[in-house]
Amino acid sequence: MMNFKILVCFCLGFLGSEFHAQHHRFVNPLIGTDGTGHTFPGPSMPFSMVQPGPDNQDYGWNHTSGYQYKDTFLLGFSQTHLSGTGINEMGDVLLLPINPKRVSEKNIYDKATESANLGYYRVTKKDGVKVELTCSERVAFHQYTFPEQEAQVFLDFQHGLRFVFEENDPKSLVLESDITFENDSTISGYCYTDNWVKRKYFFSLTFDHPIARTTELPQKANEKAPKYLLDFVLAASKTLKVKIALSTVDVEGAKRNMAAEISHWDFQKVRDENLKSWENYLSRIDIKAPRKQKEVFYTSFYHLLLQPSNIADVDGRYRGVDDVVRTAANKTYYSTLSIWDIYRGAFPLLQIVAPEKIDGIVQTMLLHHQAKGFLPIWTAWGQDNYCMIGNHAIPMILSAYQNGFKGFNAEEALKAMVETSTRSHINSDWEMYIKFGYYPFDQLDNESVSRTLESGYDDWCVAEMARKLGKEEVEKEFQKRALFYQNIYDSSTAFFRGKDAQGNWRTPFDPLMATSPLNNPGDYTEANAWQYFWTPAQHDVQGMIQLLGGKEQFTQKLNAFFTTQAPNPNKFLGQEAMIGQYAHGNEPSHHIIYLYAFTDQYKTGQKYIHQVMTDFHQNTPNGMIGNDDCGQMSAWYMLSTLGFYPVNPANGTFVLGSPQVRKAKLHLPGEKQFTVVAKDFSARHYFQENPSLNKVKLDRNYIGYPEIMQGGELKFQMMNH
Repeated sequence: MMNFKILVCFCLGFLGSEFHAQHHRFVNPLIGTDGTGHTFPGPSMPFSMVQPGPDNQDYGWNHTSGYQYKDTFLLGFSQTHLSGTGINEMGDVLLLPINPKRVSEKNIYDKATESANLGYYRVTKKDGVKVELTCSERVAFHQYTFPEQEAQVFLDFQHGLRFVFEENDPKSLVLESDITFENDSTISGYCYTDNWVKRKYFFSLTFDHPIARTTELPQKANEKAPKYLLDFVLAASKTLKVKIALSTVDVEGAKRNMAAEISHWDFQKVRDENLKSWENYLSRIDIKAPRKQKEVFYTSFYHLLLQPSNIADVDGRYRGVDDVVRTAANKTYYSTLSIWDIYRGAFPLLQIVAPEKIDGIVQTMLLHHQAKGFLPIWTAWGQDNYCMIGNHAIPMILSAYQNGFKGFNAEEALKAMVETSTRSHINSDWEMYIKFGYYPFDQLDNESVSRTLESGYDDWCVAEMARKLGKEEVEKEFQKRALFYQNIYDSSTAFFRGKDAQGNWRTPFDPLMATSPLNNPGDYTEANAWQYFWTPAQHDVQGMIQLLGGKEQFTQKLNAFFTTQAPNPNKFLGQEAMIGQYAHGNEPSHHIIYLYAFTDQYKTGQKYIHQVMTDFHQNTPNGMIGNDDCGQMSAWYMLSTLGFYPVNPANGTFVLGSPQVRKAKLHLPGEKQFTVVAKDFSARHYFQENPSLNKVKLDRNYIGYPEIMQGGELKFQMMNH
């Protein structure tokens, strides 16, 4: 476990003199809100439970965060959101302030009045009501300024963000609710909702003015939660403030959260404390770059740290995946774990920039296993939605253990990894997998190739963890399973293909045809045969080279991958931000550029890295092409800016690419610094050669996590060819 004194020094150091660096000035929360980035513009704290913000629409692919930049219709402001996901969830406790004299304009706002800054969102509606939002970790804080002293607030507990919606669907988002008006300024209660997950949230909501009149609005036949119109008579300031505290446990937990975090009505004080918390993290990296690049980099840093969310109350209580309330020993229990995405780059990066969070994240996954019998797959509000394939909490645990994090029991971790990989559960039929050595497409009707390949990577991670703990039989068993990918390799096409239980290939076969379980079922997950071909390279690059017949053939395959065009790519199938068949808009492609480091044409990879950085990442609302997926897209950008990326996210190494910044300095625990220097870097000089670590020329294509964390200098000579 990290030395406590060092950790305190690490955290407090950034609250002192470094605060004046004001890295927060380069964060633009509007980046990624236009198009498919699916980020949200409202305030948050690092790793926080609440994220208040505007909701333009409550369903549909375009509004998975509730917001799209081009919209000017406003449903209201809810208190919880997901960042960059492809499916909708959250959107709890919607409020909409209304000017009662201009009701027809209550849902419209002028884009010119909208601004989003770190920890603060502001907009003025057409009816003249100015809305300002900020928050602490567990409490949202709204401030409304009205044109006159008469004011109304629409309060909707039926609201939530849904992936699909049909007006006449008898199913209600809310299964059950219990709302209580405790007095003339405080409302509390809970809702039990059924959407991406079934979950319970509890709240305490209080106004700084008494409610003059309450009107309960009519409900539709299928609605199970109330809506209210609240009238207020304001003081001369014409300002109404409201605090909304949340809890997964109970109303008393929400009240304790509010008392502990915002016991006053000073909006600016909360905003300042929010900003200071962000600066603590953002100042852990300094980069020397033009303002545009700083805005993309530090906004990516911001997006990385929005999740996972600590959903434990201030006293450490949380509601687990089995609906049982427990107390976390360290008062942290993390959710919004988009594991299929973040295991690749985001989690390894968090181990560098926020190492104090890693033990808690792993402890959470082990607590989930204790309650459920297998490790989490994708959690929201503590509940598993089983979205995506594989069991990639396994590489996350190995990664943490490999890199020296000891705040969890390694034997218990291996036990959880083995049980998750041997006891069949949702998305994982181990009896079938072991019987055939792959998933046959005629017995598993969707994603058979992708599931086989991703399970192989998890198997390698189990074997490696077993090796480290001296469990030879477990290591041997899972090393064998880690090579199952070879069972679905078709040498006649040089692709991994769907195979049935009799050993026959699926026909017809088109390696350019992307498939997705939601709208085009097939053998691949949001990708095609080209993109999934490189999955086993995460753990077995040399095996892949041998499979293709040698390094020359491996290089030729990579070159073909980046130059083969497909007609009419479909962003809903992950075919977005394309270079040939490289789809930067979706995670299975993210490590592939760095495979050039294992060839003699490593500068070809550097060319493509630079192209992705310049073409697909901008400091504009539409500057993110493809879902950010809880920070993974942002992590790719940050790591590539620094000049390295984890092809194998679990083995503690980062493969060298080409730094995209003249100089970067990482401030590490124990007052250590790791500096990246790109000598002569410019818009034309973006190829690197002769990398050195601490003035010693590197004769390898990677650096290790310990080499970064002990501090030093990684230097590159940049060239224009």
